Formats: sequence, C-alpha cells, structure tokens
Amino acid sequence: MSEVSGADFRDEDWYADDLADARYVECTFTDVDLSEATTSGALFDRCTFRSCRFNASAHASSAFVACDFERVNFFDAAFEGCKLNGSVFAECTLRPIKIVGGQWHGVTIRGTNLTRLDLSGVDLREADLSMSDLTQSVLCNARLDSANLRETELGGADLRGASLAGVDLAAARLRRTRLDLPGAVLLAELHGADVDTSR
Repeated sequence: MSEVSGADFRDEDWYADDLADARYVECTFTDVDLSEATTSGALFDRCTFRSCRFNASAHASSAFVACDFERVNFFDAAFEGCKLNGSVFAECTLRPIKIVGGQWHGVTIRGTNLTRLDLSGVDLREADLSMSDLTQSVLCNARLDSANLRETELGGADLRGASLAGVDLAAARLRRTRLDLPGAVLLAELHGADVDTSR
C-alpha cells in the first residue's frame, strides 16, 4: 500500500479491514470504526485518532509513533511486538487490552484505569503513568526506567524483575506491591535508608 499523508478520515467504517503494511503519516481519524481490524507491519506516524473504536482489533509488529488518541476505545484489542513510542492517550478505554512485548517508550497515559493488565516485559521507559490505576497489574520484567509514577496506584501490582532506575517509587501508592530485592532496596533508599547488601 502506498503512503497516505495528511488525509482526514471521518465517520468511516473500517470494520474488520486488513490494514497490513498500511502507511499513514500525519492523518486524522475521527469517529472511524476499526473494530476487529488487523494490522501487520503497518505504520501510523504522528496521526490523530478521535472517538475511534479499536474494539477487538489485532496489531502485530505495527507502529503508532507519536500519535494522539483521544476518547478511543481499545476494548479487547491486542498489540503484539508493536511500537507506540511517544504516543499520548487521553480519556481512552484501555482495558481489557492485550499487550505482548513491544516498545511503549515515552507514552503518556495519565489518570487511566489500567487495573489487572499484563504488561510483562513491555518497554515503558520514560512513560508518564501518573495518577493511573495499575492495581493488581503485572509489570514483571517491564522496563520502567525514568517513568513517572506520581500518585500511580500500584496496590497488589507485581514489579518483580522490572527495571526501575530513575523511578521515584516513593511518589507512587504502594499497598501489597510485589517487589524483588533490587526494587525493595530502591524503595528503602528513597525513604532515607542506608541499605547494606554486602551480607
């Protein structure tokens, strides 16, 4: 498919469309139904999605780079090995959603319900997850370096194996949060402890 640049799509029905290898640059999608659509190796670069539906859509090795998602419904959508670096999600429905690996480096997902999601191994470096609810979510082996977790609810979340360099865990809301030894040491140090791990 040839590249589409600067187009404006409104009130279109792309239900169950196969968008494999699609390439859209700086396009705007408003009230477009992408339910059950599929992408594979597709690229959406600096696109804006407003009030669109991605319900039960499936995306593999696709890129949504520096995109804006406003009031978009991702109910039961699946992203496998996808790149969403620098994208911003505002007033979106993001659960239930399936995310397998991929790069979500620098995404902004503030004040959003992300409870019980499995984000194992996802690259969330420098992501802004402030004020979001990640209660009982799984973040094992996720890359959270320099992520913003200010007032993020992490009750019952599993952070074992997650990289947390530059993260202010003390600014998050921890309650029965599962941490491995490095995470526990980081948290203790943030609270002023001098941790001796030599023994």
